[in-house]
Amino acid sequence: MVDLVSVQQNLSMLQGRIARAAAACGRDATAVRLVTVAKTQGVEAVRAAIQAGSLIVGENYIQEARDKFDALGSLPAQWHFIGHLQTNKAKYAVRMFDLIHTVDSEKLAAELDKQARKTGKVQNILVQVNIGAETTKSGVAPDQAIDLIRRIAGYENICVQGLMAMPPFFDAPERARPFFSALRKLRDRIQEEIPVPAQELSMGMSGDFEVAIEEGATLVRIGTAIFGARS
Repeated sequence: MVDLVSVQQNLSMLQGRIARAAAACGRDATAVRLVTVAKTQGVEAVRAAIQAGSLIVGENYIQEARDKFDALGSLPAQWHFIGHLQTNKAKYAVRMFDLIHTVDSEKLAAELDKQARKTGKVQNILVQVNIGAETTKSGVAPDQAIDLIRRIAGYENICVQGLMAMPPFFDAPERARPFFSALRKLRDRIQEEIPVPAQELSMGMSGDFEVAIEEGATLVRIGTAIFGARS
């Protein structure tokens, strides 16, 4: 059973922490948006989060997201895809999601463009960068990201809105700072060199989002601090 009051309290606490982290580095709190990570959470938990004021729902798996989107898609929230996306699931992602954070190949970008064209949609995407060069994580290598974005910038039915990354896990959030900083610098270079919006930086999770905000995050992805530890 979902405790709506706890979800409301957790969201309020997080929004306060986000605002304070933004203010501490001279940023406007409205420049940082919270993505409520709903991985493994049921329909009623997500409904509670939206009712408590969550404006963005983040999902990791297409099948799991379809059930929730079909039940809750009419509610006032955006839906973001934040998990690894297989090319053969692109048509479902285009139907459901306002922003796809995890594009890491031209093949996937081309399929998203194709599926979006069928419905007359321009699909907003982020390019996922494997900022820590970890073999267990998806994402394009940092030194290949600009070339990938150059190749897909001309696609008519997708729009590169920025970058996403998951740095290596550290117990000390400060140790993630160089990775967040590197992603911001890469984003800034892309804005200078390629005619795409590329303003978004999706980085920072429950344990390190305040450091990510200090380094320029515009989207922070948080689940356990809202819903509690996953079972």
